[in-house]
Amino acid sequence: IPGRAGLVLSCSRSPRALASKSDNGDSEFHGVDFLPEDLSEAPEETGMRVNKKYSCLPAEEKGIHIINIRAIEDIGYDQHESTLLNSLSKNPDADCKYGLYFRDGKRKVDYILVYHYKKSSAGRTLARRPQQNDASVRSSRQDQPLPGKGVQLEMGDPEPHMDYHEDDKRFRREEYEGNLVEAGLELERDEDTKIHGIGFVKIHAPWNVLCREAEFLKLKMPTKKMYQINQTHGLLKKINSVIQKITEPIQPKVAEHKPQTVKRLSYPFSREKQHLFDLSDKDSFFDSKTRSTIVIVVLTALVLLANGVYSAAYPLHDGDYEGENVEPNDRKLLCEEWASYGVFYKYQPIDLVRKYFGEKIGLYFAWLGVYTQMLIPASIVGIIVFLYGCATVDENIPSMEMCDQRNNITMCPLCDKTCSYWKMSSACATARASHLFDNPATVFFSVFMALWAATFMEHWKRKQMRLNYRWDLTGFEEEEDHPRAEYEAKVLEKSLRKEHKHKETDKEKLTWKDRFPAYLTNFVGIIFMVGLTFAIVFGVIIYRISTAAALAISSTPSGRSSVRVTVTATAVIINLVVIIILDEVYGCIARWLTQIEVPKTDKNFEERLIFKAFLLKFVNAYTPIFYVAFFKGRFVGRPGDYVYIFHSFRMEECAPGGCLMELCIQLSIIMLGKQLIQNNLFEIGIPKMKKFIRYLKLKRRRSLDHEEHMKKKQRYEVDYNLEPFAGLTPEYMEMIIQFGFVTLFVASFPLAPLFALLNNIIEIRLDAKKFVTELRRPVAVRAKDIGKWILLLYPCLFIPGLMAFVISFTSDFIPRLVYLYMYSENGTMHGFVNHTLSSFNVSDFQAGTAPNDPLDLGYEVQICRYKDYREPPWSENKYDISKDFWAVLAARLAFVIVFQNLVMFMSEFVDWIIPDIPKDISQQIHKEKVLMVEVFMREEQGKLQMLETWKDKDKRKGENCNNHSPRLSRSRSGSLSSCHSYPLDV
Repeated sequence: IPGRAGLVLSCSRSPRALASKSDNGDSEFHGVDFLPEDLSEAPEETGMRVNKKYSCLPAEEKGIHIINIRAIEDIGYDQHESTLLNSLSKNPDADCKYGLYFRDGKRKVDYILVYHYKKSSAGRTLARRPQQNDASVRSSRQDQPLPGKGVQLEMGDPEPHMDYHEDDKRFRREEYEGNLVEAGLELERDEDTKIHGIGFVKIHAPWNVLCREAEFLKLKMPTKKMYQINQTHGLLKKINSVIQKITEPIQPKVAEHKPQTVKRLSYPFSREKQHLFDLSDKDSFFDSKTRSTIVIVVLTALVLLANGVYSAAYPLHDGDYEGENVEPNDRKLLCEEWASYGVFYKYQPIDLVRKYFGEKIGLYFAWLGVYTQMLIPASIVGIIVFLYGCATVDENIPSMEMCDQRNNITMCPLCDKTCSYWKMSSACATARASHLFDNPATVFFSVFMALWAATFMEHWKRKQMRLNYRWDLTGFEEEEDHPRAEYEAKVLEKSLRKEHKHKETDKEKLTWKDRFPAYLTNFVGIIFMVGLTFAIVFGVIIYRISTAAALAISSTPSGRSSVRVTVTATAVIINLVVIIILDEVYGCIARWLTQIEVPKTDKNFEERLIFKAFLLKFVNAYTPIFYVAFFKGRFVGRPGDYVYIFHSFRMEECAPGGCLMELCIQLSIIMLGKQLIQNNLFEIGIPKMKKFIRYLKLKRRRSLDHEEHMKKKQRYEVDYNLEPFAGLTPEYMEMIIQFGFVTLFVASFPLAPLFALLNNIIEIRLDAKKFVTELRRPVAVRAKDIGKWILLLYPCLFIPGLMAFVISFTSDFIPRLVYLYMYSENGTMHGFVNHTLSSFNVSDFQAGTAPNDPLDLGYEVQICRYKDYREPPWSENKYDISKDFWAVLAARLAFVIVFQNLVMFMSEFVDWIIPDIPKDISQQIHKEKVLMVEVFMREEQGKLQMLETWKDKDKRKGENCNNHSPRLSRSRSGSLSSCHSYPLDV
């Protein structure tokens, strides 16, 4: 018996012994198995429900379970002899590649279940003692433990005291694992690990289970038929070849990324049509991603209702990704060509990402890559617009008039009593800075970004269709998921409550009455959190008002001149800190609110979680920006009659240059702060901190133990120490919020696409490194689109209207146009500042509202100015709204209507001229259908020819039998049947 894995027992219900040859020519001795006939009859209190499709399996799939005898001492040999043999043999972990295979070194580990257990004083695991009322099915299963490193308690040893809770968990695991074996999976347990108190169950899906589930899932697999992909000709071919040569340095060195000229025809797998598929290499026919997907389908079909029985479940990574002696694998290749900051300039190997992580994660990174690529032209145009503003700032007449001290315009106090008069020239810096973002090029950039958003949507649809064709998902239809374990538990609890009242055989389900308390909690909770966000924003507004009043009282001129900058900067920083904190809090609350609703499937859970998280985070991130864009400075009143809240705080007003500059500051700080803090601190700093803590814990041990610990660790132990995969919701949410920053308010911050581009270049490699090196391998999930996230991108259709409102009501673009074409005497912008200012007679101050120091400027003020369209004090209707206000308002509304309809028309035109499905892809799909029809037609023709051949042979046999003697004819019933006995290969 070579090594520790010499014997293999093949267990069958009939007591027979078989001998077969293994792949290497060694004989394998087979023994007897004692599996129960029907595991589906296990009582419901065990928490097990066997799916109907596993209840009637064929004998060859149902009765065979291969068990490894990996240690000689398990058969009864002396411990000393086994130790001697093991010392003479090679490393026992070498054949299994340190946990990637079973102990026989042949069966690959497709999935891992992890559980906590308590060892006895002798360090051995215990099995649950059968109760007197336990069925024989339980006794037989617990008498035969799973193969592996766990050592069973012998019959003569006394059983120590055990925790009943842990004992129940162990019994539930045995029931669950027995059902997995009944479904055809092969299991092996390992409790002798470096992680004390942690046990691992290794799961392998044999060929028959893979074929059965692939047929059930309708997985498209490559057939033997190959066909040529249509190639471009003429000028397009030359252009494509030139582009390929130019982009060759930025292409990843991955085989899957190379352009294909030949493609295999794919067809849903069928066991009856295995001859159609390329089964030359059965080991690689189902890759690791597909195998783990099939295993998780079996695991979810056999739902374990008990909570806490298993602590983790995950597929294994392909191997190590760093080191000189590491064998080549997909994980190492991804780390070198994708998850590295040194290859930030290269395209992503999306096909390899899909091969390793599945379609759902592959589509996320494909979408992120398309979005990042589309940001390049938007960033270039944004930089040009910003540079145009910088180049024309000295030629801007309104800002020059505001900075000209010769105008000597005296402005009215910004508050009652404590504030004094001030010069307009003191706001020169603000006016010049506003021109950088508030200039004629801003309107052009807004139109461009609206068209950009529409083009991005169409480009992604086409890219998604190409990926569906390349990944054989064109005919894929999502099936209904299996119910979640929490849902099944609630249904079971409900049925148990009704059991003593009604003896109903129909399956229970949760209705809206059962979920009404959860719905009410959701409604109240969301309303409360939205109100909390509004309250925090309102509190920041109070802070701005009170701080501005306190700084205005300052006697130093420098303090008064920096009031607006100081207040705006500090308030935005407070907003940023609050937004980041509430983002994390709202994410946890949204998940809790979704959990108490108990959605039926994982898909329903994800959709409800997306809706709640997006609603809360959208309100949290955009409420301060909406306030500055549409509400600040709209309800301020006039000198002597200002609007107050709480009778002591005056409403804020915009700077003389408009609110667009403050909106730019607000947007830039929040956007950049979220990206820098959340990306760098949360996604980079926290994982590195956890790694550093684990390193310190390992360093405390002795160096020899540490080296031995790291050398002998199995693959599933290493992966267990990684962070669990938490889903794509946080990744998508971060990008959707950023997409809103880039599109909704881009008119106030043309550099937003540039900062988003720089962030995403880092984000792609950061997420890639996290998925490859820091997270457990997620279960591959099939998907043909990005799901509900595409619906959150469709609000970009409302982008033109929102940007039109920003340009009309936040900037001074429309008032400048109205003055230029209606009121300007010489057709220039000279006199625009004076036109936008109204006059106020200081004698009209109400009692107690006049400045305490009217001579602060060194002279007595009779008339002061303020920014508004009102009648002068010498008019009959003094201080009423003037006709100029209504003219500007009409122009603003007209601009909104014209701008929105023009951009919408252009967006619809872009949508019309760009088809969702590329022409070459539609032709290839049609070609595949024709080829598949030809394959089946040839198969049917072959069957017909075979049938005709069989009939001809049958006819000739009948004629030969009729030519025999009458004595043979009289025994026709017996002898004629022998005449028809001949081999027939179909």
